[in-house]
Amino acid sequence: MLPFFFLHYDKLVRRYIIYDDGSTDNSQEILQRNPKVELRPMPPDSDAESRISSALALQETCWKESRGSADWVIVTDIDEHLYHPYIYHYLAQCRARGVTIIPGLGYQMLSERFPRHNILLCCSLTRGACDPVYSKLNIFSPNEIDAVNYAPGRHRAAPTGHVVLPARDELLLLHYHYLGFERVRERYARFLTRQRKKDMAMGWGFQYSWSSQKFSEAWNLIASRLVDISQPDLRPWETHEGPRWWRDRHRGGRARRWLGKAGRVFSRLSIRTGGRS
Repeated sequence: MLPFFFLHYDKLVRRYIIYDDGSTDNSQEILQRNPKVELRPMPPDSDAESRISSALALQETCWKESRGSADWVIVTDIDEHLYHPYIYHYLAQCRARGVTIIPGLGYQMLSERFPRHNILLCCSLTRGACDPVYSKLNIFSPNEIDAVNYAPGRHRAAPTGHVVLPARDELLLLHYHYLGFERVRERYARFLTRQRKKDMAMGWGFQYSWSSQKFSEAWNLIASRLVDISQPDLRPWETHEGPRWWRDRHRGGRARRWLGKAGRVFSRLSIRTGGRS
């Protein structure tokens, strides 16, 4: 996924800080070829019984060194692509209007085959399904936010500081995870071997233990709900389904129940991400 990641973000991002947790493929070589990348090893686990908790502790603090040097910071995974048809203008506009956090509306993107390594995914693989579980806060102003207060997996947040939302939700978070049916199924089997006691007890990464039938059902459900995010009449601020935790915080109980159910069935910018082998 790294070539697609850089093709998507290189024109926008000034500096990448990427944390590698023991890649066993050629990820490090790819990363070292990008002059904007600073590659760091994943810090020692803060919770020996949970990879998710340990990652969360890092995500809560890693971005703070960008204060005073970046207008926006992105905390993301390699398969999460922030998308707006006019992203540079949109971010500049948000900054001019005093916006400090921009949650992205989640879409699970799907392709039966893994794509070639020379395409911009947001322009070439444009069909995805609305998924509020992946509506996340990936981009915010490091100079205005005191703490993000992520929930596990960054699926929710409760930011503090000078918190200002855009008037409407235009930014999309395209989750390019379901690329190639067999590829994803094999990856789940590998991920399952890395789960730890607390992760399993809390149900974090529950999808890694799906049977082949359950995985097929989940894939087919996404496939049945696809929309084309490139259509000019999409109007996601109106059509994206489900609650939005940043708009519905006063109805937090309802939002949590809905998300649980769904889980079951510019000018200057730095970016921080956790690398996964």
